[in-house]
Amino acid sequence: MKVILEKDVKSLGKKGDVVNIAEGYGRNYLLPRALAVEATEGNVKKVTTEKKTQENKRDKALKEAQEKVGRIDGQKLQISVKVGDAGKLFGSITSQEIADRLKKQYKVEIDKRKIDLSEPIKNLGKYTIVVRVHPKVQATIVVHVIGN
Repeated sequence: MKVILEKDVKSLGKKGDVVNIAEGYGRNYLLPRALAVEATEGNVKKVTTEKKTQENKRDKALKEAQEKVGRIDGQKLQISVKVGDAGKLFGSITSQEIADRLKKQYKVEIDKRKIDLSEPIKNLGKYTIVVRVHPKVQATIVVHVIGN
């Protein structure tokens, strides 16, 4: 019996895979639990269409990410802040501030969770920061923190 998996099934396959299984396993386990549907001609066409759509979305997201990286990779941000004694900042510079500055200065919207700061910046100086725009694409920016 051929079925199309609706969900990932351990030791059988991933969602969307067409697999050959025993008749009883399909009728008594997979189909009643909505883990699979029979591999009819219409269902196979539907799955291939969905796979193409998902692939197109992934390609589009990757192209957008590459465009964003092209605009910010290697760029420098200069952030001016109030400074106390010994070069300590009043407060800190967070990934949200860096994201806001990128949006303002380079017209690139980056989610603050994609900016890789191990901890907030609390001292003056230059910091090299990795921005993970997409799982396959990342950019490096330099943040220069200066005092007022």
